[in-house]
Amino acid sequence: MHSTKHPIALDDNVATLHLTSHHYGKAGAGKKVYIQAAIHADEVPAMLVAHLLRQHLERLDAEGRIKGEVILVPAANPLGLSQVLHGAPFGRYDLSTGTNFNRAYHHAADGLKTSLEGRLGQDAAANVALIRAEARRGVDEWQPADNAGTLKKTLLSMAIDADIVLDLHCDNEAVLHMYTGTPLVDAVLPLAALMESRVLLVAKASGGEAFDEACSRLWWDLADHFTEAAIPPACVAVTVELRGEHDVTYDYAGQDAAAILQYLALQGVIDMPLRPLPDALCGPTPLDAVEPLHAPHAGVLVFHKKLGDRVEANEPIADVVNPVSGKVTTVSSSHAGLLFASTAHRHLLRGMHICKIAGEESFRSGSLLSD
Repeated sequence: MHSTKHPIALDDNVATLHLTSHHYGKAGAGKKVYIQAAIHADEVPAMLVAHLLRQHLERLDAEGRIKGEVILVPAANPLGLSQVLHGAPFGRYDLSTGTNFNRAYHHAADGLKTSLEGRLGQDAAANVALIRAEARRGVDEWQPADNAGTLKKTLLSMAIDADIVLDLHCDNEAVLHMYTGTPLVDAVLPLAALMESRVLLVAKASGGEAFDEACSRLWWDLADHFTEAAIPPACVAVTVELRGEHDVTYDYAGQDAAAILQYLALQGVIDMPLRPLPDALCGPTPLDAVEPLHAPHAGVLVFHKKLGDRVEANEPIADVVNPVSGKVTTVSSSHAGLLFASTAHRHLLRGMHICKIAGEESFRSGSLLSD
């Protein structure tokens, strides 16, 4: 095991910031796994899971039971961790640019469509090796314009050639749920079962160039472009939403870390006993079948439903109560589905987010992720 400090912000006239990564196993000895926590720096549950993973990985590495390479970044956003406004952490957006820390990653496939022309054939393993080498080169040539871009380049450079990428997040209030690419459903369902995920949201392109898609989407984009070549979806990248911001307990974190280790054992990366795979609590849900609900006017938010409840179309989910005018508006979804995420705020202004319902039938288009 070894640790690396990566310089992120080194200007002489500002605070110096570094990113720390921990490395286990041996590069090239088997599958490569990359795990990062809290790129949205105020999503604390992910960091606690990473802390427990580190303890297990150090022991497993010392015992020679890591059969591939595992990179763990336990606090992926030193820039966001340094942003505190009036005593409250503010880690979702870069205050200097307003950019979401989990958006605008370099999409390597765009350049690879040119550099790989005429170089791919029917040998899938050879294609994977060549694509990974070219993707590494493409990320290396990315010239970020600011510290947030340097952070994104540093993270992506460690993950772009991985077999498995786990990006650990949490929502404001939520049941455990996941995002992944549609071509990866079969590979991700065992992880969803192990983590007891209630929703598995899938899309080929969700919009915004999030971190997980920067690692995985290039594979099916290239397969769609080079139709005569054998190009498998060689990176299983998943965004894992570890419930809500306040779900920070050793019980949850221990359960989640154990599930991730079981998944890595199932993939042959770790030598440890396998438990029977539990039944999955959900199947895949198209991301464009998720209905976000918003406040129709300012007021106090009062829920009729709980997280994890099944709701029918037009069934009351919450009231927005304006205590000044006395106006009460009941909010419902237009589609049936599972109430899987909500705001933690209980007084809202008009247009603010209330909750999300995971439906079954696609009906949305455009960018599918919240800002």
